[in-house]
Amino acid sequence: MKAPVAKARRTTGPLPLYNGDHMNQPEFHRRYETYPEDVTYELIGGIVYMASPLKRQHGTYDPKLTFVLSIYEAATPGLELATNMTTILGEESEPQPDAMLRILTEHGGQSRYHEHDYLVGAPDLVVEIAHSTRAIDMNRKRTDYLQAGVQEYVVLCVEERELHWFHFPSRRKLKPDRHGIWKSHVFPGLWLNGPALIARNSAGLTATAQQGIATPEHAAFLEHLQAARDRSLKRPGR
Repeated sequence: MKAPVAKARRTTGPLPLYNGDHMNQPEFHRRYETYPEDVTYELIGGIVYMASPLKRQHGTYDPKLTFVLSIYEAATPGLELATNMTTILGEESEPQPDAMLRILTEHGGQSRYHEHDYLVGAPDLVVEIAHSTRAIDMNRKRTDYLQAGVQEYVVLCVEERELHWFHFPSRRKLKPDRHGIWKSHVFPGLWLNGPALIARNSAGLTATAQQGIATPEHAAFLEHLQAARDRSLKRPGR
């Protein structure tokens, strides 16, 4: 007598995601959309990574960095700041950066939103806070951001208390001035006080950020953004 044949179990909906899975972005996105918002996965170089629980250092540095970017965004019409937002970079890349700063599409930016309100294309500046994810943030993720067209990439390695600022167009790392002040090349007037950041000194971060946006370089950047907006409005079909 033959043994009964087990029937294949039928499943409904997309298959689950697991750390280390290899897949393309459309398949990853289809599966990821079925998860609740408090579950975080990223696709980096075609490999699935699930976010680790966040410890004190990540949780306390994150708002300090975002605070500086918020001051700059508020003083610079034509930009958009976002945190922990899904970003579709390419066929094998869909990260969720800790923070990003982008030039709006109508002001000449290189990224846009598609019909389901996901960002498509590279933000101009990306920030990651690396602790347990240092190997990923400094290697695979950096490569993805470089290849996608991100202009500047900032990584705060909390264990080492080090800041790394990559300027991808020149293929080199920026360095702070003698006072420890980091100055963006892509966003003129975006100044970050390195020692104040490490010390989580909000007053020091604020003072330096305000000094940056008071520079002639920032004023010229505002004119550039407005000129790009004016050109966009004059295009046929607008």
